[in-house]
Amino acid sequence: MKALLINGSPRANECTYTALNELRNTLESEGIETELIHIGNKNIRGCIACRKCREIGKCVFDDIVNEVAPKLAEADAFVIGAPVYYASPAGGAISFLDRLFFSTMNIDKTMKVGAAVVTCRRGGNTSSFDVLNKYFTISSMPIASSQYWNMVYGGQADEVLLDKEGLQTMRTLGKNIAFMVKSIALGKEKYGLPEKEQNTFTNFHH
Repeated sequence: MKALLINGSPRANECTYTALNELRNTLESEGIETELIHIGNKNIRGCIACRKCREIGKCVFDDIVNEVAPKLAEADAFVIGAPVYYASPAGGAISFLDRLFFSTMNIDKTMKVGAAVVTCRRGGNTSSFDVLNKYFTISSMPIASSQYWNMVYGGQADEVLLDKEGLQTMRTLGKNIAFMVKSIALGKEKYGLPEKEQNTFTNFHH
């Protein structure tokens, strides 16, 4: 069983990494194989809605998004970590997610466990957390929660290490993700995935 962790912070080893690393250690202790990828320092342009991915099966901009897509296909759990910038997730993380999720509509994400991890110095954490979770709820991905919202506080890594409640929240999240992944695997084996209807698209309401 695999969990894919994405560090959407421009800073490789700071607050977001510290939170994700605590989560990774717990996942591995629960027998879940993990991979942590740093994308926040990449030059990731936003989606331009060209829909070329429908023809070629990948994003037309051949960068880290296309490198991560097959890893998402193999993963049982997907975690995005991002710092707060102006009460919203860092822009690189958003550009990455927009293009990753739009260009992989051919990958069935049903029952892949999703989780968002947010880091902040002081505020904007819950609004950022809400933005990140919407990628999962549009993709039939159950969201893993913890004993508190999945966030840590600190302006730098050593301050995050002082946030004992935040680190405990990461460990609890790791245990919950592991339980969900294992339980869903058993459910898929016994019952299979939920039957899907063909998508219906409506552009307006009567």
